[in-house]
Amino acid sequence: MASPSIEALFDQNTATFTYVVYEAVGGACAVIDPVLDYDPASGRTSTANADRVITFVRTNDLKVQWLLETHAHADHISAAPYLRQHLGGAIAIGDRIREVQGVFKKIFNLRSEFLLDGSQFDHLFAPDEIFQIGNLRAQAMHVPGHTPADMAYLVEDKVAFVGDTLFMPDLGTARCDFPGGSASGLYRSVTRLLSLPTATRLFVCHDYPPDGREPACESTVGEQRASNIHVRDGISESEFIAMRNRRDASLALPALMLPSIQLNVCAGVFPAEEENGVSYLKIPLNLTL
Repeated sequence: MASPSIEALFDQNTATFTYVVYEAVGGACAVIDPVLDYDPASGRTSTANADRVITFVRTNDLKVQWLLETHAHADHISAAPYLRQHLGGAIAIGDRIREVQGVFKKIFNLRSEFLLDGSQFDHLFAPDEIFQIGNLRAQAMHVPGHTPADMAYLVEDKVAFVGDTLFMPDLGTARCDFPGGSASGLYRSVTRLLSLPTATRLFVCHDYPPDGREPACESTVGEQRASNIHVRDGISESEFIAMRNRRDASLALPALMLPSIQLNVCAGVFPAEEENGVSYLKIPLNLTL
């Protein structure tokens, strides 16, 4: 059984980890959750984080096969279209993205031609679909809760990229109060992930370290079961739901949610330019999300 190699790249501004997963130098790879830099004050995008990915891929003579999204992120804009332009690869996400698109098409009153079939992406994964990253065997695990479309990517039954389903053990789990989110669904998804062998390596999408700890991205199933502050062994589903609902009620919306989500349900592709050559995002006023 092959062993995947993993390069983790951290964006301090959005606390996001992007991963490059590959078997060997010169082989195929997947890029997971790439970040496009965005300045909300000016509305300007830039590509410093994505260019770090490009440098790593080219330095190691890798061929991008997949650009994988764990879900439609509400805290950063996807750089997948930019990476596809420069490196190739298929942009992929779970097939429940169609449900998320339906919700946010209404919220943003997106143009009538915006299709709710996921066709903006190159590939939609069915739950538990098996796919290849070169010679590496991977599985797209459907882990809803944070959003209906969340996926975790299990590679060679050794490592899993869990998106926002889990955080590092001292931070717990992600919120479930976005449209379509479910605390009970998240508990069941976490239970599924933590049923993997205890040595399985788990890589998170975000880390918001407490004072005194550097950002970290990796734990194991065993470590999560022993010490995750929200879902360690012994915490019941009802206890988790009560905690999660109480905590979510106190949280503000992510700072970049409005620009991020309306692009990410479109696979990160910008809206068509208007007659002045400029693309525009929409900000709903006085709308309760």
